[in-house]
Formats: sequence, C-alpha cells, structure tokens
Amino acid sequence: MTKVLIATEKPFANIAVAQMSEVCKNAGYEVSLLESYKEKSELLQAVSDATALIIRSDKIDQEVLDAGKRLKIVVRAGAGYDNVDTSYAKEKGVCVMNTPGQNSNAVAELAIGLAILGIREFFSGKAGGELRGRVLGLHGYGYVARNVHRIARALGMTVKVYTRYSKAQAASQGIEVAKSLEELYAVSDVVSIHVPARGEHIGSVSMEILSHLKENAIIVNTARKEVINEDDLCEFMAQRTDVKYLSDIAPDCTDTFKEKLEGRYYFTPKKIGAQTAEANINAGVAAAEQIVDFIEKGDNTFQVNK
Repeated sequence: MTKVLIATEKPFANIAVAQMSEVCKNAGYEVSLLESYKEKSELLQAVSDATALIIRSDKIDQEVLDAGKRLKIVVRAGAGYDNVDTSYAKEKGVCVMNTPGQNSNAVAELAIGLAILGIREFFSGKAGGELRGRVLGLHGYGYVARNVHRIARALGMTVKVYTRYSKAQAASQGIEVAKSLEELYAVSDVVSIHVPARGEHIGSVSMEILSHLKENAIIVNTARKEVINEDDLCEFMAQRTDVKYLSDIAPDCTDTFKEKLEGRYYFTPKKIGAQTAEANINAGVAAAEQIVDFIEKGDNTFQVNK
C-alpha cells in the first residue's frame, strides 16, 4: 500500500492534518504522522517504508533520502525548499515539489505588518509615520510580492518593483519596473524582499545595493537571511543611523544588532511568515493533493528538481 508520511518538527494544525489525511485516505493511501520529533533517527526510521513524504522546514538530506528506500516524492508544504537536497533526490529518482502560493497571503500580511511596526517606531510611543503616500519597493515579484502589492495599494502606497523574470506580469498590473536593483533601493521608502535563497540572490543585498537607500528607509525581509550580506548590512546600518531592518528570521550577527543598532531592528522569535491557520491548511492540503496527482496521474507540475 502507498504510505504517506507527514513528518514535521513544527506540527501542522490539527485541522490541517485531518484534511490532509482525508485526501490521502480517499485515494486509498495509508497515512503516518511524525510530529515534534527531537532526533534525526526518528525521521530515518519513519521514512524507511514511506512512498511519499510531506514536510515543512524539516531538513531532507542525503541520509534521509537514502533511508527512504521506497520514496517517490517529497513535498515541501510551502514555497522555499532549500531544506531539501534536490540534486541528490534527482539522482535517487525522487521528485521534489513545493506548494507555491499557498502561504503567500500570510507572508504578505506579515511583511506589511513589519513595515507598519517600523514606520510607527516599534510602537515605542515616539511619533512615527504612515505608509500612505510612501513608495514600496518590491525586490522580486513572486506569489508573496504580488499579495504585498495588493495590500500596499489598498493602503495608498505607490509600488515599484525590480524583477528579472516577471517584468511583463508586473507591468501588466500597472507597476513601474525599475531598471536595476540600485534604482529600486534609491526610490523606495520601504523595501520588501521576496527572492529565494539560491543562485544570484545569495548575498545580493550588499553594501553596493544598500548604499543607494534613501533617507529613513525601512528594509523588510520575509524571504531568507541568506539573501542578505549580513556583514555589509551591519556595517551599513552603523554608518546610516536612519535605516531600519525588520525580519521574521534573525541574522547570524544578531549580537551586533543588539550591541550597536538598538532601536532600529526587529526580529521575530522564529520564522513565522506561514504561521497562520489558513496557510497551514492551504499548504498542507495542497501537498497531499499534489502527491495524489503525482502518483495517480504522473502530474509533476510543481516539481522543482526536473
């Protein structure tokens, strides 16, 4: 029998698990649940007889893939998939998918929330500003950024974007497309980062880019910390005492922020962009449905390691 393992260090909501299980069981599959596990050995044992695997931020490396001798598909319930060794999975003949767009509204609302927190001086009692009339610069234009655009327009912001791959779509929606990343950072009151942690994007927010930021700019990062050159960011913010940085993932140089940049940053206790009941359900159910479609119909629409 086809066995679907839902393995999550950070568990799905109960309602999400129930709906995911229903999708799989309706297809005649067995469902196994491994939640809040503490040791990698627990995952290695659980995956040994699984045909399909649904994960969140769980690390799926060579050891896990080797242990999953029957694995045909791994689905990351969410957009980012840098926690999966996609190349080795391809060597093993294992399809890796993500569930793009399913948690995009949750992350977008967080991005706007962080922007509000920054412009209102962290609700410290100091006089802050308003987002209405400000320029929002979208660094990237994927699913999350498109939702940020929707919310920002409702707030009365002017939205500009820099993207290499979605220029036509952005332009078709009436968004001005910057000619360069430097131009985007130079004109934006708030920069919201929405690029994946791979390839050209790794460390792309560097001193060269940051130096173009306008006065009193706010940087919001709900993507990945790896897209930031953290040494450059710390050095730049030490020089530019008007700039704020807010993110739902703390950088490796958090101690430097605490020691030298007090009052100009905020990091959530853990990465929480997709931590809503709605996103939990959407991504989990999409993962289950994609597994069924892959096994029953060979549908690999969302495969990321072709």
